[in-house]
Amino acid sequence: MPLLLLDLDNTLVDRDAAFRAAVTDFLAEHHLPTSDLTWVMAIDAGGYTARGEVAAALTDRYGGVVPTTAIRALLDSGAADRVVLADSAREALGLAAADGWTCAIVTNGRTTQQEAKIRKTGLDRLVHGWVVSEAVGHKKPAPEIFQAAADAVGVPLPGSWVIGDSPHADIAGAHALGLRSVWVTDGRAWTQDPYRPTHIAEDVASAINHAIRTSG
Repeated sequence: MPLLLLDLDNTLVDRDAAFRAAVTDFLAEHHLPTSDLTWVMAIDAGGYTARGEVAAALTDRYGGVVPTTAIRALLDSGAADRVVLADSAREALGLAAADGWTCAIVTNGRTTQQEAKIRKTGLDRLVHGWVVSEAVGHKKPAPEIFQAAADAVGVPLPGSWVIGDSPHADIAGAHALGLRSVWVTDGRAWTQDPYRPTHIAEDVASAINHAIRTSG
């Protein structure tokens, strides 16, 4: 069975939109300037800034008026509570499974938070398994996390497709392993010179459908 290795945040689900909504509610609840939304999103950097650093920055800025428990809740569950799975992505995963593909999520992050997103969106019923970097002790683009995903679903890694939005974590990881890849652009242009994705797609549904059409 062919294997699809799929990124979670900003690939299968729009993590940034979910976090933006959570921050908007956080600012309103604590009567903070709405203009601070841009600052918080910049500090968060699409989830790539370490949680401890984001927490420290928020505490330094809001510690006098916002309880630390509220800051912790924003970072631990703000995005996870609000993520949704687009109908097009749900349909594409269903088509992949019907066509005999094994689908596995490969995501960096903390296990509790990432698994909450997977279960809330129903992805746990649409994919065959997943691995989270915290649980396996390796982060993308390290080859070990991709191998761990293949092992988790019992499918050989060679011949797999990797689908993700990160040039570094997803596409460079696939390139190093000699795997085919689809980069989910979200309107961005490819700027990396040392490597390129096999294919470029605007969204994850298009990426999955491309892999299915060109398998083998």
